Amino acid sequence: MQLTNRAKQVSNKEMTLAEKMYLPAVVGGLAITIKHFFRKKPTIQYPEVKKYLGPIYRGHHVLKRDEQGRERCTACGLCAVACPAEAISMVAAERKKGEEALYREEKYAAVYEINMLRCIFCGLCEEACPKQAVYLRHDRMVPVFLERDEVIYGKDRLVESLDDRYIRKNSEVATTPTEPSLTRSTT
Repeated sequence: MQLTNRAKQVSNKEMTLAEKMYLPAVVGGLAITIKHFFRKKPTIQYPEVKKYLGPIYRGHHVLKRDEQGRERCTACGLCAVACPAEAISMVAAERKKGEEALYREEKYAAVYEINMLRCIFCGLCEEACPKQAVYLRHDRMVPVFLERDEVIYGKDRLVESLDDRYIRKNSEVATTPTEPSLTRSTT
């Protein structure tokens, strides 16, 4: 009974003198070493020159604002539920009179925190957000932590400033849709 058609016939022929001395293997290894020796070095001068991270890189988190500068997050909690590492926590509050210029909806996130030691940068929070409030920037890395207090990112570090708006520059990368796709294949 044959399970696959990938069977390979093995022969026990006698090795030649060169094969017994491993000369072809040594020469092949030296050829690879010499080829790599003369290749251009992939080193970049990091602080001055930064490497392009690519359009699908998931880096620094940002809480988006709308066109009027109001926070998009409505504290629905879907990002916290979708997070497999349980890195996101939030406290919802109701908007008071006079805060219409700050928040879009009646409910907003009074406290929104991401524990960056727990975050695995999977992007599920970005996909789960129905208001497109959470994004993982593809152009900025998360800075290095020096103190344990710096790993909890609150709204002071997450909400984007109006002078540094985040816009996806690559049109080939689809942004998070506002509603789920209804065109799924039936197979």
